[in-house]
Amino acid sequence: MNPTPQSFELIEPSSPESLVPDSWLEPWMIAIALGVALAVVAIYIFKKKKHLPIDPQAIRREAHAEATAALAKLDDESPREAAIQSSMVLRKYLAAAAGDPALFETHEEYVSRHHALKNYSAESRQAAGLGFTRLAALKYATDIPATHTREVVTDSQALLETLHLGFQA
Repeated sequence: MNPTPQSFELIEPSSPESLVPDSWLEPWMIAIALGVALAVVAIYIFKKKKHLPIDPQAIRREAHAEATAALAKLDDESPREAAIQSSMVLRKYLAAAAGDPALFETHEEYVSRHHALKNYSAESRQAAGLGFTRLAALKYATDIPATHTREVVTDSQALLETLHLGFQA
């Protein structure tokens, strides 16, 4: 026989969520898995990416072509302006072709640096010293130089050729 209930109190049924088992996969676990997967993909891409070898000869040829073109445009300038621009072009060439910091130095700093142009022949170093000294004299002269622009540009082109051919690998 069935026992008779003592009270008529209604009992709430248990929620259906309590019958579902707990997940062993948490949101932080998913985030870590995605992070690891992204790191693996990034490493794979960087390893697979082929690094092209840098050709120093190509860099020197390109810098020489740019410097030659820039010097050719200087015929319309005054001798002082041609000396300023020629010096800048030659220093940019040295910075690109030889990695020399001459672009960021004054003339006195360049001349006092004993290891300047260490990858160049002795004749090229001497020609560079004389050429930059002449350009500095033209740039910083108190009076307008009594030389022709064409002469400044021609000397600068000759110095550029000396530097370009005087590099020792």
